[in-house]
Amino acid sequence: MMRSVEVIMVIVILTGAFIAASYFAVLPWPRQVSPLDLGRLSLTTMETLNNGNDLSVAAFETNNATLWNNLQVALSATLPPNVLYNLTVYNVNSVPGSQTLYSPVESLSNAASLGISSEAASYLVSSSNVTFNPTPQKIGESGTGGNGITLYILNCSDSNGWWITGYTAQSLAQDVYNQLSPYFVKTVVIQNTAQFGQLLNGHSIQGENLENAVIINCFGEAVPIPSSFSGSPYSQDNYADYCYLLGQKTNQYNWTWTSIVGYPFYYVSNTGQFPNNQNTWGIYGMELVGSGGLNGFLEGLSGQPYVTNSNWITAQLSNPVYMTSQTVAQCNYYGVYPSVYQTSTRALPTSILNQYGLTITTNLFGTVSGYNPGAVYRHTVTVGGKTQYQGGFYALGLARTSDIRLTALGLLCDYHPRIYSSNYDSYDTSRLVVLELGLVGGS
Repeated sequence: MMRSVEVIMVIVILTGAFIAASYFAVLPWPRQVSPLDLGRLSLTTMETLNNGNDLSVAAFETNNATLWNNLQVALSATLPPNVLYNLTVYNVNSVPGSQTLYSPVESLSNAASLGISSEAASYLVSSSNVTFNPTPQKIGESGTGGNGITLYILNCSDSNGWWITGYTAQSLAQDVYNQLSPYFVKTVVIQNTAQFGQLLNGHSIQGENLENAVIINCFGEAVPIPSSFSGSPYSQDNYADYCYLLGQKTNQYNWTWTSIVGYPFYYVSNTGQFPNNQNTWGIYGMELVGSGGLNGFLEGLSGQPYVTNSNWITAQLSNPVYMTSQTVAQCNYYGVYPSVYQTSTRALPTSILNQYGLTITTNLFGTVSGYNPGAVYRHTVTVGGKTQYQGGFYALGLARTSDIRLTALGLLCDYHPRIYSSNYDSYDTSRLVVLELGLVGGS
């Protein structure tokens, strides 16, 4: 009985002590325990207000009472009721020689004072008449390229393509032009095989520079063939010797030949020369070369004698291939965003590097099990004790669907032209908005 009384007395004493301590304890205000981040709230509020460019428009139309009334209503609705604000718009004085960088234009507030302490954030807005003009560097305009190089786009109306599923060569040629022509001093669209024959015979189409040019074949696994090249002696080996000639010309003029998809040089095409020939899939104007076309081109590119070689040298990779981190970085630089992973069924082996004296200057996807899904190869020669490139080959060994963004990205990664700073077409195109926040009752 005595022990029960003792326990009850202890409970009473502890309870009384707790109540007394709670009564006399001074607890902090909730906002001191979890204070409101006014600086961050200020910035997010301005970002919200400018979601539809409303803040930008109001900042440049300070005499429009309706806009500013709407802005004040939006501010009051966005901020908590216990938050005081002062929003001020400053003009950014970009006139050369001006001593005042910022000058106030207009402001609005919901209180005469923001309390004992406040925080603020700034937000730069641009006028609607600002023009963003990225200016790309022309490839080869400076350095060893001298006066710049030419971009040739094969768009022959008398040829058909293959392995460009869902596209025509002509639509792809237009996409190539849109993507890459700003980076070249001159872009020449080759409209028919006769013009292509003119180029192969060493004559310019529009007075352009033939040396160091980039040639993009938009016909996938097929390549246009001029009528003047579509007979003896080039027909004696299923036109693999014609592909050898293309390799020789690429070496001679230091061209960079670009194949956009599949197994390069697998067909030759000329609808006028082969009107009744089709590739067993209903595409007429085609003549089968087979796997020997690629081998012949590489022999010509490397300056080796032509030897008939019909070995199939590409491989089908079982898993998707992924862009390297360097390639992804260039996607951000040039604003070109193809998928970072692709399916590769025509990847070239690394053995061709030693076999044909090639060096990889750009590798879009990296090497997978001894094969390269997409890379720029350049033939290396030594002249006067100095190593230099003589002919290049950009091969995208991907499956069927032709993504021209990959073609553009590989060439831009290889030549790496700069993107110059933007130009603005007038002064007084930027204004600084400062939103200062405080709490009711001070800190």
